Amino acid sequence: MAAMSDPTPIRPIERAERAARCRTLFETLPDDVRAVVLFDDQYVQYFTGFVFAATERPIAAVLLPDGERILFVPRLEREHAPAASDADRVVDYPEYPGERHPMEHLHDLLAEAGAGRGTVGHDHDGYPPVMGYLPRPLSERWTVRSVIPEVEARMRIKSPHEIALIREASRWAGVAHRRMQDATKPGLREEDAAGPASATTSAELATAIGPGYRRRNRWISGALALYRGQIGPASAFPHALADDVRFAEGDVLVTGASADVWGYLSELERTMVLGVPDAERRRWFDHMLAVQDLAFDAIRPGTPCSEVDRRVQEYVDAHGLREHWRHHVGHGLGQRIHESPFLDVGDATILEPEMVLSVEPGLYVPGLGGFRHSDTVRVTEDGIEMLTDYPRDLASLTLPVP
Repeated sequence: MAAMSDPTPIRPIERAERAARCRTLFETLPDDVRAVVLFDDQYVQYFTGFVFAATERPIAAVLLPDGERILFVPRLEREHAPAASDADRVVDYPEYPGERHPMEHLHDLLAEAGAGRGTVGHDHDGYPPVMGYLPRPLSERWTVRSVIPEVEARMRIKSPHEIALIREASRWAGVAHRRMQDATKPGLREEDAAGPASATTSAELATAIGPGYRRRNRWISGALALYRGQIGPASAFPHALADDVRFAEGDVLVTGASADVWGYLSELERTMVLGVPDAERRRWFDHMLAVQDLAFDAIRPGTPCSEVDRRVQEYVDAHGLREHWRHHVGHGLGQRIHESPFLDVGDATILEPEMVLSVEPGLYVPGLGGFRHSDTVRVTEDGIEMLTDYPRDLASLTLPVP
């Protein structure tokens, strides 16, 4: 099945929106913060659109209060950075470790920007140890403070454009999942069902979005549907890897599907059964559906994230299911596959409209299988909007056996 494309193909986040993110961030910071240095590749992407492979050569986004966004990169990225980002300018250094250390060049850039008259905000006190890089802290030269709480708070609330991208990613995830579900037969391997489904849907996605579409997310490329090895008894492992096993009648299957639409993701997971499910499989499926419904009902603006998880855990304990519970209810998502906040008893973050969350409480029965649906939802003024649109009932997720 193919997805119907919109008359006007959806476009990536615009330069003006990323610049506004920078200015809005500084509005939440003390006046003495004269520059912000971000090394985390996801933060760099969020503010500049630059997607890169982190190596021992430091890369950073330097943000200034007037909204200017500077990419600090090694010489080998000089041409790539302006072509693949919307940063206002790019500053490069020769190499790591170099005759003069990259951090010395970064210090020069910060001094030029006027950071010496105040505090430098950061996500790490210097570029973190990656591929043999030996850290040198920013604090050896500057007064510093972490801005991670402010950056995360900014990323949690999605703009209308971000919501549109995630909604489109959710749509394509459903297309890929349907193809994989229809192709799943006893005797086949995961790759036989998942590979063609992902490849065909990825090609359709690229055509629908139009010229210029390219991967802008380091987690996945195009549209993706897979099992991650969660086939039969191995589906009781919440995070597994693909394995060389064949589907068999009676298997409980836990799926995953997503899509990258200009750097934004969705999350769709379903529990399926290959062949007519017996009473035991039906019982666990019903419990799983009940806890996800509880979570949906609990998500409201003004509610702490912890309360959503607490409601699910109350059900788990009331039905004697504690030994089959493994993880919290869900998490934020958008540009990353996991973002804050977390639907967890330890997260007191208050839910707000325009947050986007995965809702994925699961139950896991050793020797039988895992039971987990995951849906992507948007928090609205009075509840949620389901961004994923895929059947959740057991009849629709029971696969025929020839």
